[in-house]
Amino acid sequence: EVQLVESGGGLVQAGGSLRLSCTASGFTFDDYAIGWFRQAPGKEREGVSCTRRRDGRTFYADSVKGRFTISSDNAKNTVYLQMSSLKLEDTAVYYCAADYGCLGSEARGYGLDYRGKGTLVTVSA
Repeated sequence: EVQLVESGGGLVQAGGSLRLSCTASGFTFDDYAIGWFRQAPGKEREGVSCTRRRDGRTFYADSVKGRFTISSDNAKNTVYLQMSSLKLEDTAVYYCAADYGCLGSEARGYGLDYRGKGTLVTVSA
């Protein structure tokens, strides 16, 4: 069974940092793209970052460039999202996703569409 399990969300003050983790099971993500998207209440889904495993390329939304870093540990089948200089507008449920490629700053659009259940990040003033 394919699973993506996110962890690391929580409450943090503006300007602070958090690291999210996404651990995959049931498939080896070396051949896929893994990424993060987020959805805040009342807002549309927003792609945050994507890493293309086959060549290591990474992509970021303009809203997080310079603040967020995506990385991976292949031995652990885990992808991380290091979030720094957090802003109130970063508050959202963050989801991990896998697909065959990155579409913009998201792992989507290629027909696989694996995703986790999400982890809540709340940034307070």
